[in-house]
Amino acid sequence: MGALADLVRAGKVRHVGLSEASVQTIERAVKVHPVTALQSEYSLWTRDPEDGVLDACRRHGIGFVPYSPLGRGFLTGEIRTPDDFALDDYRRNSPRFQGANFAQNIALVDKVRELAREAGCTPGQLALAWVLAQGPDIVPVPGTKRRAYLDENVEAVDIDLGPAQLTELEAIFPRGAAAGTRYPEGAMGAVNR
Repeated sequence: MGALADLVRAGKVRHVGLSEASVQTIERAVKVHPVTALQSEYSLWTRDPEDGVLDACRRHGIGFVPYSPLGRGFLTGEIRTPDDFALDDYRRNSPRFQGANFAQNIALVDKVRELAREAGCTPGQLALAWVLAQGPDIVPVPGTKRRAYLDENVEAVDIDLGPAQLTELEAIFPRGAAAGTRYPEGAMGAVNR
C-alpha cells in the first residue's frame, strides 16, 4: 500500500483498489491510503463478502465490485452437465462443478430457474438483480462472450426484487448452500487474505 500511495502522489495512479481482501487487510490498507474499490467474487452461491468484508467496505466508503455474479455462468441455468464445458475449461477442475457437488448445485439452480420464470426474467437476470439489490455501493461485473448475453445482463438493472422475492431467494440459496469450494483446495488459501 505504501508503494501504491507513492504512485498516487506521483500522479501515476489515480486510485487504489484491492482484490479478494479480508477485513484485516482492508483495515490495514486504509491506514496507509484510501482504497477506492474492492473486487471479490460475490453471487448467490459465493457469499463470503457477507462475513464482514461488505461492512468494512461500507465503513470506509469503498465501492464493492463483485466478479462472477453469475456463479461462473452456472446461475444462468444454461449449464446442465459437466459435458457442457470445453475440455480446457477451468470449471472442469473446480470443486463446485464436479460430481455430487455439481448435482447439488444444479438442484439449487433449478429452483432459481423456477423463480425467474415466475418473475418473467432469465435466471441470470434474477441472479444479477439479487446482487444489485444488496446495496447501491455494489457494481457487479458479469463476464460474457456474446453481445446477446451482455444485453440480457444490462436488462437486470430494471428488475426490482421485492421483499418477498428476496426472502424466497434467501430460502432457496442461503449462505453456504453451494456445494464445494469455489477453487481447488490449494488455491483457496490465496483468497480473502
